[in-house]
Amino acid sequence: MAQTSEMTDPPEAETGGPEADATATEAETTVTVRCTGHVRTELDVYEFEYTFEGDTLRAFLDELFEEYPQLQDMLIAESESDATHSGWAPTPEELPGTWSKNPVGEQTIAYARILVNGHFNENENGFDTELEEGDRVALVYPFMFCC
Repeated sequence: MAQTSEMTDPPEAETGGPEADATATEAETTVTVRCTGHVRTELDVYEFEYTFEGDTLRAFLDELFEEYPQLQDMLIAESESDATHSGWAPTPEELPGTWSKNPVGEQTIAYARILVNGHFNENENGFDTELEEGDRVALVYPFMFCC
């Protein structure tokens, strides 16, 4: 069989087509992080920019907690009882609208909250809330005092 001098394009898989794109490194996202209360005291900063791989709150928190492991203990409830407080008002039998809460392991401890652009994450898409370049993520753990 004679060889020709014509060059043909290799199949997509060899050139890095769609299959290669699926294994490519995720894009980076930069968000503004604002801290209040105990979180601000722990980090000794009110606001900072944070760049992470991915585009979800889950990816952001995974990287942030890897860098600042003490924040995970301050913000994330390990059990349902960590996420609630005995002083909450009883839940009515019929709730207006659509009510949902994050699954166990993705809930904040009582009084702590994570907000994306001013909205509680559990009112959005939980830890799967998508983040875009320039979004604001607030880590809220207010000081609570009792007499």
